[in-house]
Amino acid sequence: MSAAIERIQLAYSPDRWREYGHQLIELLAEHLRTVTTGVGPVLNWGSPPQNIAAATARLHEPASDELIDRLRAAVSDAAHGQNLHHPRYIGHQVPASSPVAALFDLVGSVTNQVMAIYEMGPWASAVEQSLVLELGQRFGLPVGEFAGLITHGGSLANLTALLTARNVSLAGAWEHGTARPGRPPVLLVQADAHYGVVRSAGILGLGTRQVIKVPLDERRRMNPVALDQLLASLRSVGQPVVAVVACACATPIGAFDPIDAIADVCARHQVWLHVDAAHGGAAVFSDTHRHLLAGLERADSFICDAHKLLFVPALCAFVFYRNKAHRLATFHQEAAYLFDPSTPAGTAEYDSGVATLECTKRAAGFGLWGLWSMFGPQLFADLVDGCFSRARELWTLLNAQPDFVTLHEPQCNILCFRYVPEALRHRPAVEIGQFNQQIRRVLIESGDSYLVQTTLDGVPALRATVMNPLTSTDDLCHLLSPSAAAAVNCSRSCGERDLNTSRFAPARGTSPRS
Repeated sequence: MSAAIERIQLAYSPDRWREYGHQLIELLAEHLRTVTTGVGPVLNWGSPPQNIAAATARLHEPASDELIDRLRAAVSDAAHGQNLHHPRYIGHQVPASSPVAALFDLVGSVTNQVMAIYEMGPWASAVEQSLVLELGQRFGLPVGEFAGLITHGGSLANLTALLTARNVSLAGAWEHGTARPGRPPVLLVQADAHYGVVRSAGILGLGTRQVIKVPLDERRRMNPVALDQLLASLRSVGQPVVAVVACACATPIGAFDPIDAIADVCARHQVWLHVDAAHGGAAVFSDTHRHLLAGLERADSFICDAHKLLFVPALCAFVFYRNKAHRLATFHQEAAYLFDPSTPAGTAEYDSGVATLECTKRAAGFGLWGLWSMFGPQLFADLVDGCFSRARELWTLLNAQPDFVTLHEPQCNILCFRYVPEALRHRPAVEIGQFNQQIRRVLIESGDSYLVQTTLDGVPALRATVMNPLTSTDDLCHLLSPSAAAAVNCSRSCGERDLNTSRFAPARGTSPRS
């Protein structure tokens, strides 16, 4: 047997794969056992050059017959980066995903069930449509009248829906472009909308300068009165509007727009309403928090990311259309080599390639479908309620501390705040913001906890998103506990302060869980 054939057979051997798979599960189970109990750092920090060099070194290791040893080493490296399952990860809107869901994703990866046309992924297509139907009904969309699909991530989901809105609102835009006599078309967006919405305007040929930010109310929600005035003003000068983009919820502080009132305004002006519910859409499972989505079923389109608060591995993002005919307005193309009229009757309408940017598309619904089929929908309510409740608990804890300032009351699992020790209370806001950015840098490099930052009203702030249902009260208290770190030395200027003495930095000689 030639060396080439032997290598190929080893790469495809079911028996070897079983051996590797058992080893993989053992390694990952031990990893989860460690990080979910809070042992070790949240983030294994390494500079980009260091990590790239280490990853490259693996590629240049000499060939060895001990493939299982190479597997162990490579998996160990790959698993220890950002530990999302660590209970003190309260950073970006990326969850500690359910390992059970990952097992179903593995099925899709091993069998490589892909989508674009039904016959290439019949079960993957069936799974996707079953989830679309179940979720759509939960959102209040009438059975038989709506359509939906899964795509790769919220940014692509928003782009897909806004492309549809553009083609519906601007007749002929797909064939002839957006240039037309008179004033250029505009997109009205919630002022705190995700950057991907503005990016979509550039991709769609509208231009980012044609994005109009709708003013916010005192809770950083879109102001329906201001929206009404803007739309009336635009109509008076004959300026076309592609869509209004609301949020449920907006990224900076997790604010849920008053969708019902916004839908009233859009209906009055006959304007397409799109809602970015990538993060907050999962609240539909919760009896306690479902009210935050009131009116969502009135939107012409909206999105919801399952790889956020439905806790499945990335990426799995849903696009919904209230009018099912709009699913086919996104693209107007023919591809005879792919969309074949000779396929069995009735299957063409399940070809995902006619409605998504992707041609080859992974079976992205397997994780959610598997988790739902095993535990039922109540699990998702439990996960949402738990994380929302924990964020509110953090809000209460911070408000009880004299040197913290919370910047809003949380509507979901997102909370922004600043650390303002007594010596900084009368300093310029910009210095306080810079000081909080330095605190975050210390946290990143220490690995003790993980927060992110945002900017509110021009001033940096710390931002926590509870994305691990296993995060406990003790984990939140650890971030604030004097026993975890020394007091802040506020005797020097903000720019010179030794942040290693901050209460946010681990004290020398203490364990991560002290």
